[in-house]
Amino acid sequence: MTTLHLSDGELRCDIRPDLGACIAGLWLGEVPVLRSTPGDELHTVRLSGSFPLVPFSNRIGHATLRWQGTGHPLVQNFSPEPHAIHGVGWMRTWEVLEHNPQFVMLAHEHRADTAWPFAYDASQTLQLRDGALDLTLSITNQSQQAAPVGLGWHPYFVKRPGSHVSFAATGRWEMGPDKLPTERRPSTGLDTDCATLDVDHCFDGWSGEVRLSDEALRVQISASLSRLVVFTNATRDFVAIEPVSHVNNAVNLQAQGLAADTLGLRVLAPGETFSAQMRIAVQAAAG
Repeated sequence: MTTLHLSDGELRCDIRPDLGACIAGLWLGEVPVLRSTPGDELHTVRLSGSFPLVPFSNRIGHATLRWQGTGHPLVQNFSPEPHAIHGVGWMRTWEVLEHNPQFVMLAHEHRADTAWPFAYDASQTLQLRDGALDLTLSITNQSQQAAPVGLGWHPYFVKRPGSHVSFAATGRWEMGPDKLPTERRPSTGLDTDCATLDVDHCFDGWSGEVRLSDEALRVQISASLSRLVVFTNATRDFVAIEPVSHVNNAVNLQAQGLAADTLGLRVLAPGETFSAQMRIAVQAAAG
């Protein structure tokens, strides 16, 4: 078990390479920005503050990848759900390539297996600077054929009294009881208090920016991606705000005839790379 510590001014971050390169905690002073546990006390990635989503985000329905006319059974990795969820990287140990007090670079190599049938290399950087955490995530297709990929992050922001979330979008994918998307409907995004918010949807046409404020903090989340998964309800003490590259279950929706560009699905040729960026900027609430 190794915890990497980053700090810059009042902002500090603990990272666990052995737990899916997750962020164990992110704090401004003593105030947690994300759901936060000191790195040495975190025992499962499922309770972390954030983790990278690679080589896909959210769910692949019933743990079966349908690609180029072939069904590939995948590992059901989120019992009791029947799906494959959140990719592979969050379940693996990442190698530390570089680390200093403000910066870390991590890498994860995957060879085809029952979790994902295409080989890839992934890298992630995290850097604290100017009151923000900057992240990059990249994937390179190392298989001998074109492969579908997706990227994103799964941060859990603390839901405090007065929490309010706002962002602009153009559409929202409705969800069935099996937690898979059913249809896209027009949506302008959200501009609402979080206390009674009940949402578990992927929004598309996202503007690339989210504002989250409460009695303690003002947080701005921005990313190079155009889709956003938001999850919370009245029983949760967090708001998951997840920049992602594609719609939930995108690869199987494409197999059903939906257009790849509508879904955000990326297909990489052998040796091709896809990258994404996210920034979490934090400041104390006025007064």
